[in-house]
Amino acid sequence: MHIADILSRDSVTTSFEFFPPKNDAGWDSLFHVIADFERMQPSFVSVTYGAGGNTRTRTHELVVRLKTQTKLDPIPHLTCANHTKEDIENILTQYAQCGVSNILALRGDAPIAGSTASDFPHAADLVKFIRQFNSRGTHSDPRGFGIGVAGFPEGHPDTPNTLVQMDHLRAKVDEGADYICSQLFFDNSAFIDWQERCELAGIRIPVMAGIMPITSIAGLKRMAELAGGTRFPAKLLRAVKRCEQDAAAVERVGIHWATEQCMALLDHGVRGIHLYTLNKSEATQAIFQNLGIQTSSQLRQP
Repeated sequence: MHIADILSRDSVTTSFEFFPPKNDAGWDSLFHVIADFERMQPSFVSVTYGAGGNTRTRTHELVVRLKTQTKLDPIPHLTCANHTKEDIENILTQYAQCGVSNILALRGDAPIAGSTASDFPHAADLVKFIRQFNSRGTHSDPRGFGIGVAGFPEGHPDTPNTLVQMDHLRAKVDEGADYICSQLFFDNSAFIDWQERCELAGIRIPVMAGIMPITSIAGLKRMAELAGGTRFPAKLLRAVKRCEQDAAAVERVGIHWATEQCMALLDHGVRGIHLYTLNKSEATQAIFQNLGIQTSSQLRQP
């Protein structure tokens, strides 16, 4: 379903993020719990692309399997890094032929030494190219692909100047992005302030809040690496430290914190919540239960 139709249907979107498994065991593990995700009826799910597009083939395989074998509506990530215009044209053509309706357009990690130079220096360039692809009528939907982009409530390590960073986000919107999905964050006040700054910059498209529950100490450390610049509030760190020797308790703390974030965001009128699942259903299910819902449709009421 095109993102415009999803946004028209759902007053609040709820979405999940998956990553392409690296081996057969990972595929089996994900599809063992895929029915759990289906029962929660997300507005859509997204599939990551990996650093420099290094999971390109696996991303496409997972998107196609989700599209053809499940009730989930997949949105593939697509990055600029290490890609030529011909590469992106071929990828978009494949997705159009598979009936994929939307793309999340990202800059991705900077190319490593010796890698192929990209024809797309910035995510805004990729958004512009997708819009040009849409205009050629290759997609069965006359609107072409819906386009999502990333936003960074607490800043991006490559662009410390937050005014310049907002200019970059505005450029993506001006090139034709339909919605913004935020990087994960643990401090709602940072997200709300960033939303207000987006409005001051003239950005009016819907913004989904990225939430990742902490489920382990190792996961906490990985998050710090994954989302450079993301703040971990002292209150959260104290709660984790109190029970750091008890893995189950750490997970409960993380789920509780994420639930509180979601509740406050919903009360504040957030347009969407995007949950980073790590391909595991338990934490996402627990958050839904804590919110008092069984399916996303219960949040979709006008």
